[in-house]
Amino acid sequence: MIAEVLAAAETAARPWAKLPLERRAAALDAVADALDGAAGELVPLAQQESHLPEARLRGELGRTTFQLRLFARQVREGFEVIADEADPDWPVGPRPALRRVLVPLGPVVVFAASNFPFAFSVAGGDTASALAAGCPVAVKAHPGHPRLSDATGEIVARALTGAGAPEGTFAVFHGDEAGRDAVLDPRVKAVAFTGSLRGGRALFDLAMSRPEPIPFYGELGSVNPVFVTPAAAEARAGEIASGYVDSFTMGAGQFCTKPGLLVVPSESGLAEAAAERVRAKAAAPLLNERIATGYTAGLGRLTGHADVRVLVRGAETEDGPAPTLLATTASALLEHGDELGAECFGPVSLVVRYDDEEQLLAVARSLEGQLTGTVHGEESDAVAPSLLEELAARAGRVLWNGWPTGVSVTHAMHHGGPYPATTSPLHTSVGTTATARFLRPVAFQNVPKQLMPV
Repeated sequence: MIAEVLAAAETAARPWAKLPLERRAAALDAVADALDGAAGELVPLAQQESHLPEARLRGELGRTTFQLRLFARQVREGFEVIADEADPDWPVGPRPALRRVLVPLGPVVVFAASNFPFAFSVAGGDTASALAAGCPVAVKAHPGHPRLSDATGEIVARALTGAGAPEGTFAVFHGDEAGRDAVLDPRVKAVAFTGSLRGGRALFDLAMSRPEPIPFYGELGSVNPVFVTPAAAEARAGEIASGYVDSFTMGAGQFCTKPGLLVVPSESGLAEAAAERVRAKAAAPLLNERIATGYTAGLGRLTGHADVRVLVRGAETEDGPAPTLLATTASALLEHGDELGAECFGPVSLVVRYDDEEQLLAVARSLEGQLTGTVHGEESDAVAPSLLEELAARAGRVLWNGWPTGVSVTHAMHHGGPYPATTSPLHTSVGTTATARFLRPVAFQNVPKQLMPV
């Protein structure tokens, strides 16, 4: 099946790229309208397969269709063009007439995520941005919600066809083997992936092993550290503890932006304040059996570490696991960063106690690439500029006195970061600049404007 899907995508690539921008934008709007109209069908399916609540899923579907319409608006505005007029007196020699434009890469394969069955799945941001860029898309459905994937895919394909998109512009397929085959297929020109470090790295290596290596835009994992300065801990410990617990337990801890580390002054009492709030949190179901198995294994590795203390052990219930809160020291994290700084996807987080600002900065310097890094501080904090600078070197989004869960779909958003958070720190998977992943520049020299691509 995957061979037929990719053959159709290859056939559709040039017609879809050449479709007038207004018609491409209208097609994205048509997909958004169709998905909104099918909410009564799609949301119950998503509830059954993901165990997420109805309100969360309806909000996520709304985010998904807003995202499609935002990309449609971007298409109407057009993509970057840089023009140089011919100049015989150019200082380094006569300059030709140059027009630098962005052209679509070609067929794109998208690996859907499990934790956002709408916004990062079949019709999510990767699909929307690739279609907006003028690339056909083949989506590898996530096994955690197969029926929802097929239902969503049928609606998207029907809406695109009805809006004049060529056959083959969009398709959904299933299976890990088919996914690997797609990454290696010469007709595929880029891949977008959201998932685990292990799975994403394996596919990235495949993409690089091809005779023609292709861009692989993988979001692989992050612990999203939050640093609390002594002044902030003294001024608002209760507020910070409450916000932290709400953030790391949101969605049963199954957000890629979950704060997995809270770095606090040793004598602040923040760990104990957070533990009190964690005990009041209820159990919640995890997305699927694969996530549950991974969570149990990761939690076991953390709780079994000699330098980790269990502050609150979440019970396993019929409804799923209750949140767990762990604690360690900055010295232990600096010595065992590979083990204690690894992402554990689910409702658990680790409080790290530091003794002084030098140790606080040492922890920041020790971290791998992250999607986010957060500082809770006061503007008068002497350590704040250095801490922000260290986080900017390691994270794609740096927050001040906030929480990383919740990624706004907007123009300036950057959802990415240095490896292992992603495989391409130059790009984002959220926001309108996400289309840049699927466009490449071509400079046309002395080509008459009427002969230029649309």
